[in-house]
Amino acid sequence: MIIGVRTFDLNIPGCRSLKEKRFVVKSIRDKIRSRFNVSVAEVDYLDKWQRTAISIATVNQSKSYVNGLLDKVLEVVENERRVVIINIRTELL
Repeated sequence: MIIGVRTFDLNIPGCRSLKEKRFVVKSIRDKIRSRFNVSVAEVDYLDKWQRTAISIATVNQSKSYVNGLLDKVLEVVENERRVVIINIRTELL
């Protein structure tokens, strides 16, 4: 069994409040959850207006499937125009 976790450190440049940040994060989280069978959570920078870290986790028997799924999630985040990707970390367990 392979567990894949990908964490995105994101900047939200136009954000001026925690309420606005929560709206953007919820939108991204819901978009990912609706397209893929993965777990999504905001994991860091909870009190920062223009910064967030979102982690995606998935489990499967195939390493190539896990990598492919995490790459598809990356495409969704890259296409999100409201955020800028600062860093990406991937772990396979």
